[in-house]
Amino acid sequence: MFKHILIPTDGSAASETAAFRGIDMARESGARITALHVSPEFHVLTYRSGVLGDSRAEFERDANQHAAGYLDVIAKAAREGGVACSTLCEVNDRPYQAIVEVAQRLDCDLILMGSHGRKGVVGMFMGSETQRVLAHSTVPVLVWR
Repeated sequence: MFKHILIPTDGSAASETAAFRGIDMARESGARITALHVSPEFHVLTYRSGVLGDSRAEFERDANQHAAGYLDVIAKAAREGGVACSTLCEVNDRPYQAIVEVAQRLDCDLILMGSHGRKGVVGMFMGSETQRVLAHSTVPVLVWR
């Protein structure tokens, strides 16, 4: 059924649960997965240019460390489940945009994402990366709640 499933993660419990379900789906359909984490770009507001180099390096080191931790959880579960898995970290302030672009670039036939289930005013104002992916993706999206 599916051949290549993209599984974005932000390290949350919801995305981790979705990832485990995605691994199960991949195993059942003989698909491979790509686990994706999107880190924000480096931004700084300072008038002291001397601190920029250290700040950028520290930020990137921290972002890469978090991404590796999130992606390692999925890679380990996939390995234990006998599912082929690659991992990828992208840098973009608009995670939904990176998710949509990666799915197209890698020729994925499904994006499987978790949902935090925000409703009402909080959901309306905070928005949802999952909702944005649903609105912009040409690749089918499965939302696990």
